[in-house]
Amino acid sequence: TLLVEHLDVSNEIFEPIIASPKYYHYRNRLDLKLKRTRDYGILIGFTPIEARKSVLPIDTCFIADKHIDAFIPQVKKEALAKLPEKYRMANLTIRTGDDGRTYWGGIGRRSTQLEEKDYLWTQIRGRKIFYSLDTFFQANLSILPELFNRLIAFDFWGPNTILYDLYGGVGLFSIGLIDNIQEAILIEENISSIKLAEYNKQFHKLDNLKILSGKVEDEFPKLLKKNKKSSQVVMIDPPRAGLSENAIDLILSAENINYILYLSCHPESLARDLKIFIDNNWKVQTIIPLDFFPRTKHIETLVLLQEESS
Repeated sequence: TLLVEHLDVSNEIFEPIIASPKYYHYRNRLDLKLKRTRDYGILIGFTPIEARKSVLPIDTCFIADKHIDAFIPQVKKEALAKLPEKYRMANLTIRTGDDGRTYWGGIGRRSTQLEEKDYLWTQIRGRKIFYSLDTFFQANLSILPELFNRLIAFDFWGPNTILYDLYGGVGLFSIGLIDNIQEAILIEENISSIKLAEYNKQFHKLDNLKILSGKVEDEFPKLLKKNKKSSQVVMIDPPRAGLSENAIDLILSAENINYILYLSCHPESLARDLKIFIDNNWKVQTIIPLDFFPRTKHIETLVLLQEESS
């Protein structure tokens, strides 16, 4: 509704919502707050928006993966044992993967950094994609196969296609689409995510995946000077705030970019950015809502844009 109200688009370009295979116990990551009590016990739970220094303690969470849900009591025991006396509050992260191994961190330096042997993973199109406690990764693993089925159904992939994977994280989209394209070029500024992206590349021996560490605004212009002949697709999965004005300007000024795939978890920033593209000769071809977050008000949206002259 927000996109229709703010943009000059028709309801007809909206595809049906892609449902999550899991309605409960779908989150592979849970972020909790720890608070020490006056009797030197601890509370672990969620923080109300209206009372940031309070903690609503939980023993279970129905949207968390079952392995995380079962792990919460153990986290309480381990956190109490590890918590330095000077700590009054801490932010905890619990995460799991396809094989059920579950880890937590948040107390002490590097507590969210896993060793290689402990990296978590999910399998996408026959390849394991590794991630860690401290890297961004999609929270609902169960819906990712549905997302990729829709992505690969687009007809512009081919042996001459170059994919620019902006804000590429650990390489989910580059690696998930690598068999359908000539080359993927991933740009990411988070050091932990770059480390995992390099690990994923080496694990799968992907010579046609290039990884660039840095900001999109700094690295993207260098690439556009080198790739002027191939068909080019930009994949954007930005932070919640959306794209910077500079990043949008770079994409708009680039030559030979035929399609943009924009994945967003924030309708407001998505609508803002799409309006700029529409006002600059790009057309929204399709909008695909995905129920990444069942039992909440949030939704993920995949948008395909095509340059009007393409």
